Amino acid sequence: MKSFSTRFPVLVTERRRFLRAGTGFALLAFMPRLQARGVGMTALSAVLPAPTLRLPDLDDKTVDLADFRGKVVLVNFWATWCPPCRKEFPSLGRLRKLFKPADLEVLAVNVGEDSETAFSFAGSPEFPLLFDRDSKAMVRWSVKGLPTTFIVDRRGRLALRAVGGREFDDPAIVTQLGDLLNLGRA
Repeated sequence: MKSFSTRFPVLVTERRRFLRAGTGFALLAFMPRLQARGVGMTALSAVLPAPTLRLPDLDDKTVDLADFRGKVVLVNFWATWCPPCRKEFPSLGRLRKLFKPADLEVLAVNVGEDSETAFSFAGSPEFPLLFDRDSKAMVRWSVKGLPTTFIVDRRGRLALRAVGGREFDDPAIVTQLGDLLNLGRA
């Protein structure tokens, strides 16, 4: 009889990849410097267009980042099994309420989980919950660990990044977003 790895090589490869990635993600949970309140986001030195992001939401409707051109968009990659992700998730909703809907959108991209798992944790947030079930968006966006968050400016360019947990309604981040919103109007 053939072994499991011989009969299902793709599944074994994916499992190994996820386990290796999971080890890195778990390490982020134990790095307090990345979880600390008051830590802002890092400005990206190169002005690059945001990678493509077209993913299904809870209703299986496709949400496209390109449709939000003209707004600043926070794109948060997360999973329910990730402690820093779980800790920062409520702050995404609080941040969303601090800005006008015409100015800021939050897109929470769940990585590798089904909609029932994500919904049981998140409920019905006031922002789109998207699903990167095959982790292809995560690869396109060069996400190395969860949580990772990007800010896309009004022109669709990557502006800021945060690796590790944050409180997104922290004054340092709110100020960074406010500055970015004001720059976009100039």
